[in-house]
Amino acid sequence: MKILVTGGAGFIGSALIRHLIAETEHEVVNLDALTYAANLEALENASASPRYAFEHVDIRDGAAIQRVLDQHQPDGIIHLAAESHVDRSIDGPADFIQTNLVGTFNLLEAARAYYEQLDSRQKAAFRFHHVSTDEVYGSLDADGLFTEETPYAPNSPYSASKAGSDHLVRAWQHTYGLPVVLTNCSNNYGPWQFPEKLIPLMVLNALEGRALPVYGDGQNVRDWLYVDDHARALTLVFERGEVGAHYNIGGHNERTNLEMVRTICREIDAITPNSAIGSRESLITFAEDRKGHDKRYAIDASRIERELGWRPVESIDSGITKTIRWMLNNPQWAESAKTSGYYRQRLGTGVPI
Repeated sequence: MKILVTGGAGFIGSALIRHLIAETEHEVVNLDALTYAANLEALENASASPRYAFEHVDIRDGAAIQRVLDQHQPDGIIHLAAESHVDRSIDGPADFIQTNLVGTFNLLEAARAYYEQLDSRQKAAFRFHHVSTDEVYGSLDADGLFTEETPYAPNSPYSASKAGSDHLVRAWQHTYGLPVVLTNCSNNYGPWQFPEKLIPLMVLNALEGRALPVYGDGQNVRDWLYVDDHARALTLVFERGEVGAHYNIGGHNERTNLEMVRTICREIDAITPNSAIGSRESLITFAEDRKGHDKRYAIDASRIERELGWRPVESIDSGITKTIRWMLNNPQWAESAKTSGYYRQRLGTGVPI
């Protein structure tokens, strides 16, 4: 199949494209606006393939999306393009509304117009796969898991914008008959993640002997999913998922933020000890908590396991080891983030970016 991947130069999107080019026979059209967190270097090997094409397009531009669809004639769409950092949504929610809501609306309308002119065979094969987050469900207490039936209760501008986009996707299927599938994933980590996120930020600071700021008391819980495991799941859902179905994708790796930072410290100490610093855990500090910080996320991924046979391969220990070793071997990745104006400063204070 020929698949249009939106946001394919981002963290998850680039991992998906690397997987599609290396492990399948699919063709890929990568549509990306190349915002601050995008990195075409993450696609260096994939982009050399004759099965890969790139379109520098913003999903807020409906006419440009329509042109790409008409030109490339894809057999389906996997939609990942989004603003994704909670802290940035606190400081500047407007970009999240415009990209995640208006952009998704533009893409749905272009996809609907494109789908309606396909013949019956092409319509039967077409899929619009919308990729979302577990944060749309809100916050859990100490017990329980998010299932596909959990009511939405988003608490941040980011999660509200993603919840809204999820609802738009469902509405376009129910009202217009667009064949959609929807996935909600837990926190991703791995190579090429922009260093504003917890794991790459903590790794870089620990390697350099800088403070490791943990929000609040560090007891907020997240379920961690290695990005290559997520790429495999997205491919399976696109290829074999039931039209109209909703699949949760989780890593089965719950950790408090403090536990995660301590795991990172121990692994870095083992890989590259530093006698001047000693234990990296001594670098942990506690910072003012994030506004409206959700207490716990945890995914029940039994449906995708039962129906499609997917389970994560990486444990948190194996995934963190791979991530740290990749960062050590690719120091230019962290330097490239500075060109976007990010110097690991605190975000999410409510002060406009």
